[in-house]
Amino acid sequence: MKKSILLLLLALVAYGISSINSKDSADEKDIQNNVSTSAKGSKSPKVDSTISYELPAPLTNRQEQIVEHTGYTLSYNKDHNTPNWSAWMLTKEKTDGTVERCRKFWADPKISQLYRVDYFDYKGSGYDRGHMCPAGDMKWSEAAMHDCFYMSNMCPQEHALNNGSWKKLEEACRQWATNEDTIYIICGPVYKGTKHERIGINHVIDVPEGFFKAVLSLRKGNEKAIGFYYDNSDNRQSMQHAAMSVDDLEELTGIDFFHQLDDETENRVESSFSLKEWNAN
Repeated sequence: MKKSILLLLLALVAYGISSINSKDSADEKDIQNNVSTSAKGSKSPKVDSTISYELPAPLTNRQEQIVEHTGYTLSYNKDHNTPNWSAWMLTKEKTDGTVERCRKFWADPKISQLYRVDYFDYKGSGYDRGHMCPAGDMKWSEAAMHDCFYMSNMCPQEHALNNGSWKKLEEACRQWATNEDTIYIICGPVYKGTKHERIGINHVIDVPEGFFKAVLSLRKGNEKAIGFYYDNSDNRQSMQHAAMSVDDLEELTGIDFFHQLDDETENRVESSFSLKEWNAN
């Protein structure tokens, strides 16, 4: 009898230990899953090809007319007779275009005649007709090259900036498109205060005090964004000095960039920046 009781006790103890081990094993698996999820950090967003990530949120603090052209979209401001912004997606393939640079500027037929700036409105002003969406990004299409020479895509820009630091940034963006496969770009003028220098013959055009550019890459596992601001002056301005976070650029411009990203990704890529991550010198 005693032997039977002893065997029963041993069986009960063995069953209890087995149950504990089974629970511990399940708990350990749950912990491992949690650790694995945490170790991955932020998830990469799923890129939706139907979304134009380069387009900012609608502007409520200034006049705008959205105009779509081949290769880019712009927001036109009839108070300044310049764009609020021009935005486009640039891919690695598009940087290899062979279309020759257009040699003529055009009045934009999509802008009403009262505000339709023509090439001669800049004549004698001392300012370049500065592209916002640059010709160098539109070499992939005859139509895109033609359309980027619409005057609605131009701003009065100091020649030293247009042919210097701004040009260097445009060239860097083409290299980044090659490195990242696809980037999303938006740029435009910055007007400070209420009074601006003015030029024009048949139309009055306000001269901006500066220019901005924001760039986004959604390369999986390496999502990032960066902003830039350059004074509209003939002073030398380095890319390092001009660079800033997109959050800071939004505060400067009053424009909500890359708003179609999910909140987690938008907050993550816009809150900080690193030129080194873009392989920029």
